[in-house]
Amino acid sequence: MRMNRGAIVSFRLGLSDGVSIIARLWQEILADIGFEMVTVAGEGPVDRVIPGLGIDQLDGPDPDAFAAAMADIDLVVVENLCTIPLNPPAARTVAQTLAGRPAILHHHDPPWQRERFASITELPAHDPSWRHVVINKLSAEQFAHRGIEATVIYNGFDTHSPEGDRAEMRSKLDVDDETLLVVHPVRAIPRKNIPAAIAIAEKLEGTYWLMGQAEEGYDATLERLLSEARCPVLHRPVARTPDIYAAADLVVFPSTWEGFGNPPVEAAIWRRPCVVGSYPVADELAEFGFRWFSPDHLDDVRAFMECPDADLLDQNQAIAQQHFSLERVHSDLVELLDSEGWLP
Repeated sequence: MRMNRGAIVSFRLGLSDGVSIIARLWQEILADIGFEMVTVAGEGPVDRVIPGLGIDQLDGPDPDAFAAAMADIDLVVVENLCTIPLNPPAARTVAQTLAGRPAILHHHDPPWQRERFASITELPAHDPSWRHVVINKLSAEQFAHRGIEATVIYNGFDTHSPEGDRAEMRSKLDVDDETLLVVHPVRAIPRKNIPAAIAIAEKLEGTYWLMGQAEEGYDATLERLLSEARCPVLHRPVARTPDIYAAADLVVFPSTWEGFGNPPVEAAIWRRPCVVGSYPVADELAEFGFRWFSPDHLDDVRAFMECPDADLLDQNQAIAQQHFSLERVHSDLVELLDSEGWLP
């Protein structure tokens, strides 16, 4: 079977959330493999906007409109839309339209991994014609227990990107070079553990920089937390680039749950120390050899900030380059597509 045109489908694409970032990288890799790529979502700067696919568009898309958007597509990659029940009518429409067609379902957040969705059994959607890809071994094991075979492809990153401009970004933030800048590059939602991140900045006498906006009804809580913080606070959304890591002295990521967690790997790529919470997938990633700091041992962080350990930064960067590069994702995707006869 010869494939030429591929589509990335999700609730939203082209934004700064983790799924959008990884979807954009997959889009670039699939284009490099030989697909003519289009993006399809309910919101965001995409090629084909389909009303009803978005997270808050709970009437779902018109089935005929979505089918028409898929009519010229040979291979579809569904990013999380048929995984997490943020818009069940949309998931049903997408699954019904793609039944019997070549598709990769790229799963970031299966419902049983979130307490509020634990009772949902309708998702993830499944069809014998599809291949399932998950972003960690924990999810692959959980899929297997539910009778679905899934391939692990860890998130990939541009590990050869040049260093960012520290002076320019700090100037934009109006932060002098002597300030200890503690960046928290996340959306503001409960599982990102904003209180713990603020507490780290307070104890280290640094400035707390939260990059993302509040979502999932967290606005009032976030406003209170930031107003009560006993340290300087910056709430400046900026797209994740090397500049933010160059500007920061320390990356904090004390999440209680993540399907993966991009910032600790990005911190490794751009040689920044990182404080990481003890969620299960962080432990899985740490098995590669990353040396991260614990929120419970901030004395170790202080010691590092006073006398940085270049060996630690070298080791983290080397691990990221070896195991989490775009080249590795490219190889994994080629192998998957070749096994199904889906290469263009």
